[in-house]
Amino acid sequence: MSEKKVADRYLPGRPNHSARFAEVEYAENVGATLKRIWTYFAKEKTMLIAMLAVVVFGTLCGVYAPSLQSTAIDIIAGSASGALFKTLILMLIDYLLYAGSQLLQGLFSARLSQRIVKRMREELFGKIVDLPVKYLDSHSHGDVMSRMTNDIENISTTVSQSLPSLFSGVLTIAGTVSIMLWYCWQLALLSFATVLLTLLATKLLSKQVRKFSRKRQQLLGQLNGTVEEMISGYRTVVAYNHQGVTTEEFCQTSDSLTRAGIRTDVFSGVMGPIMNCIGNVGFVIIAAFGGFFAINGLISVGVISAFIVYAKQFSRPINEIAQIYGQLQTAIAGAERVFIVLDEVSEDMSGAQLEDSAEAAVTFKNVQFSYVPGHPVLKDFTLTVPSGKKVALVGSTGSGKTTVVNLLMRFYDIDSGEIRINRQNIEDLSRSSLRRDVAIVLQDTVLFSDTIRNNLKYANEAATQEQLDNAVRMSRCEEMLRLLPQGFDTMLAAAGANISQGQRQLLAIARAFVADPKILILDEATSNVDTRTEKAIQDAMQLVMKNRTSIVIAHRLSTIRDSDVIIVMDQGRIVESGNHDGLLAKKGRYYDLYMTQYAGFAT
Repeated sequence: MSEKKVADRYLPGRPNHSARFAEVEYAENVGATLKRIWTYFAKEKTMLIAMLAVVVFGTLCGVYAPSLQSTAIDIIAGSASGALFKTLILMLIDYLLYAGSQLLQGLFSARLSQRIVKRMREELFGKIVDLPVKYLDSHSHGDVMSRMTNDIENISTTVSQSLPSLFSGVLTIAGTVSIMLWYCWQLALLSFATVLLTLLATKLLSKQVRKFSRKRQQLLGQLNGTVEEMISGYRTVVAYNHQGVTTEEFCQTSDSLTRAGIRTDVFSGVMGPIMNCIGNVGFVIIAAFGGFFAINGLISVGVISAFIVYAKQFSRPINEIAQIYGQLQTAIAGAERVFIVLDEVSEDMSGAQLEDSAEAAVTFKNVQFSYVPGHPVLKDFTLTVPSGKKVALVGSTGSGKTTVVNLLMRFYDIDSGEIRINRQNIEDLSRSSLRRDVAIVLQDTVLFSDTIRNNLKYANEAATQEQLDNAVRMSRCEEMLRLLPQGFDTMLAAAGANISQGQRQLLAIARAFVADPKILILDEATSNVDTRTEKAIQDAMQLVMKNRTSIVIAHRLSTIRDSDVIIVMDQGRIVESGNHDGLLAKKGRYYDLYMTQYAGFAT
């Protein structure tokens, strides 16, 4: 949760007055964003028209009610003729219709907002899953998730609450002003003077509230960051006897937060009383001057009563519109961020199909690649992986090993050169066809919050139970499944948190078995497990790699001793190649790496 989001939350049951004056976000291109938002409304024209019709009808009922009240009072006072009972019945009907319109307005606006947001959310999620890997590698995951959650939620709230209130408020102001001027323009102008006082007070106080609210948000985010850091690194804090310093830092931030919070609450707390005071002053003005006008025969007593109601009706939507304006700006800014993602270029999935062949030789020829232009990661990289052979890539961190895998999977496209599978250039292949015949087991195993069965079938939805049983047996997962309460149907927690790291790696290898790929990539598949588990994983990997074109990336050189070819990389180039014994005999770069790990040298 972002610092801003944390700061916007408040305790249940406690009014959050300052939230009305939170920092407003602005879109860079409001006009274009509004036009695009309108396309979503245009697809819900019937619901939109129905909602606006109900808003108009409800506003008319609200504006008409004080006039009926005025008539009823004048009939009672004897200054007007008419049937009192009939007038009261009309008032009752009017108020019932008003209440009914408010109910329908809430219903229609909720349905409209959810339909629009549903379409927008589905489009955004569909876009995210179609984005190239390099987009998510180069953008904050938290930011992308925020667009799906916070920004979409802001749009939903605005459509369901702010838009109807804005439309209703404008109509109420227009209707109220018209009737007040029609009844008595002199008293109307006097009433409007209090509205100017209200706007002035709101502007002055809200400026102070925003100032201290912004500071409180910043400090609250800092405080939460301190707590999160302390909890996640508690062992380190205790190990270095840093409890006192950490507590002092926390208390300093907490004191500053308390002071900012008090000032925010004071300024936001006086807002209501000041508004009420100005409103009461307005009522006094209406009563005093209204009485004077009534004595002189300009208006009736009933009109004074109506003016008091209209004055309240007039000031309320003005304050609401001032608040809604900020919400609208924030929602438009959120929509703009959503549209930025929707406008990103989706990953190109077009191309030919990979030829069906028992062979799967991989060739890199003069490959050049840079993540950042001008900073090459692979330089004139040439490598052949014969079909059915196991090739290992070793080298120091940053030498380009994982980049080779990224290029083969077409997570990124090369700058120059070519990569071929058999005779086909992978740039001519569709990414979906290529990835169907390549399976990858990563260092950080990804398992989903689902059953083990569905996690294994993630690689091949059409896999039979026999194929699953065979994959489990070959990957040494049988004993693990026997110990789990529901076997294949055991639910995994998020990222497989309810099983060990080694068990997760074994399931990832079993998933690769289920995929039955032509080409297998193992990227540091044993780096996070103990020696015993590593041996089990190695045995499973040997089976899954048998007679299969395999590329293995490893820091632990013990895992690749039996590779057909070992490629030693340094700064994006191949510096050595050969088998384990031959490379050791050369006493070159591979020898240095091996002796660093197994001869007691510092790593």
